[in-house]
Amino acid sequence: MTAPDVILASRSAARSTLLRGAGVPFTTADSGVDESILKTRILAAGGSPADVAAALAREKALAVSRTRPGLVIGADQTLDFEGRLHDKPATLTEAAARLRAMRGRPHALHAAVAAARDGEIVWETLSTAELVMRSFSDDFLEAYLAGEGEDALASVGAYRLEGPGVQLFSEIRGDYFTILGLPLTGLLDLLRREGVLVP
Repeated sequence: MTAPDVILASRSAARSTLLRGAGVPFTTADSGVDESILKTRILAAGGSPADVAAALAREKALAVSRTRPGLVIGADQTLDFEGRLHDKPATLTEAAARLRAMRGRPHALHAAVAAARDGEIVWETLSTAELVMRSFSDDFLEAYLAGEGEDALASVGAYRLEGPGVQLFSEIRGDYFTILGLPLTGLLDLLRREGVLVP
């Protein structure tokens, strides 16, 4: 049996790095999904930030699988702070305000992955991690954002756990890959079952 082509329905450099590091052969494709419209619809219907992550992962996978053969992987991550969904900060000023608001308090990251083939979902998972920020000083925050620069705007929490952002936290509960935006262990199990990886 020939292993199916794997297509990551994302232009996320972080997710590509994770898959590549795990030894997964894949190509990427832009899903073209309008995330803002879908988020608005789900939240207006009473959906949670976790619901948004799951729905976006599914929609991304489905959108690409309708036009490309193979196993299409869609993924999304949302930040849930006090029950509200937060998108990526648009500016460093916004990033600073968000980090000050979350200082000394917990928030959750919901990461969803879905796999589709021929326009149908064949597998999906949702994983949540809880992170508690320490009560860092304003001086630390200023130095942190100066060092990270535009990189702080690439994630919903304005931090990279694999970088200096780890210094923001006093406690982390959950899967490392969930925090990076791609729950990897379950996905690798799927890829072994599909013959993409050696079982």
